[in-house]
Amino acid sequence: MVGVTVEEALSLIKESVHEIVEIENVPLLKSLGRILAKDQKSTIDQPPFNRSPIDGYACQAEDIYDASQEKPVTLKVVDEVFAGCTSKVRPQSGEAVRIMTGAAIPKGCNCCVRQESTNYGEEVVEVYETLKPYANYCYQGEDFKKGDQLLTQGMKIGYVEIGILASMGYDQVPVYRKPQVALLTTGDEVTPPGQPLLPGKIYNSNLSLLVARMLELGIEVRHIVTPKDDAKTVATAMEQVEKDVDLIVTTGGVSVGKKDILHDALPQLGAERVFWKVKLQPGTPVIYSLYQGKPILSLSGNPFGAVTTFELLARPLLAKMSHDEGLCPTLVKGVMEDAFPKASKNRRYIRAIYQEGKITLPKGLHASGVLSSMLGCNCLVEIAPGTPGLEIGDTVTVVRL
Repeated sequence: MVGVTVEEALSLIKESVHEIVEIENVPLLKSLGRILAKDQKSTIDQPPFNRSPIDGYACQAEDIYDASQEKPVTLKVVDEVFAGCTSKVRPQSGEAVRIMTGAAIPKGCNCCVRQESTNYGEEVVEVYETLKPYANYCYQGEDFKKGDQLLTQGMKIGYVEIGILASMGYDQVPVYRKPQVALLTTGDEVTPPGQPLLPGKIYNSNLSLLVARMLELGIEVRHIVTPKDDAKTVATAMEQVEKDVDLIVTTGGVSVGKKDILHDALPQLGAERVFWKVKLQPGTPVIYSLYQGKPILSLSGNPFGAVTTFELLARPLLAKMSHDEGLCPTLVKGVMEDAFPKASKNRRYIRAIYQEGKITLPKGLHASGVLSSMLGCNCLVEIAPGTPGLEIGDTVTVVRL
């Protein structure tokens, strides 16, 4: 297909992409940001015993039902218990156990008195507070009980989930394998940063730009390839990395010039082209192909064109592949604080800054080959086809980056 809408492109991509089903067990702290692959049930009660939430004295509420500052009740202190320990003493009526926060409440006690409501006695303590049964008393299993299913398959693991998994006793977590990506940049004119820049050459910003973006999103870039501008060489490079990855992303060589070699390289590889050209600016000549069922997303060589199509197409692709809907771009509404007078024949995306519903435009050029004006930008503003220009106060759709 030639010339599809963004929505059509996304539909074709999602229909063709398979979710990763391989599961790996990773150490608890390594699971942060990963997608849980199996339901997780608790194997214990939490807390696993009745425990004290305070520093003070465990006793029987019946012994202190009328205690006050004016009429203190005196209890014999028969033991002392710290967090991580248990008392072997079962206090009788008129007795108490000195207890610290987190310690197991001794059997026979049904409340805990704050030490601030006592005279801090060591052998005998005066209690100045009346408590009801089970005051200052954390029940066994009040957080969750053995067998409770707290975390479900498909959840993204954050710090709270990590804490819950730890409290259930898990040190290994089953998660879906991360997508493995190969990035291939074309163009004999590009030079690695740090090398002398010869006449007619430019530095390869797309490589670093896209690798950094994928790392930000938690995607593993397994191969980085920069072959010569030759269709056979590019086809061979893609064939060599295909076995190790779930997705190949390329930049450059997708338009209609003599050196736009992806049109020859993809057929030589044996890839099936799904679509070429998406009705948007910048990044129109994007190609999407399949090789032995694996997706190849070929982006424009212009930096901002590559960024735009990566955000709009690659992120939803990776979201489905990785079971992580959080990778999909977020769309919100915003109000223009600056005007963009240029007419848009086709759907256009421009870089901008979104803050509290207000959108401002950066200084500098908005050309697809310009990267410097992306500094400080955190969104793309979508401009509908046929729009004569944007005026201050216009409400627009924003793609958050």
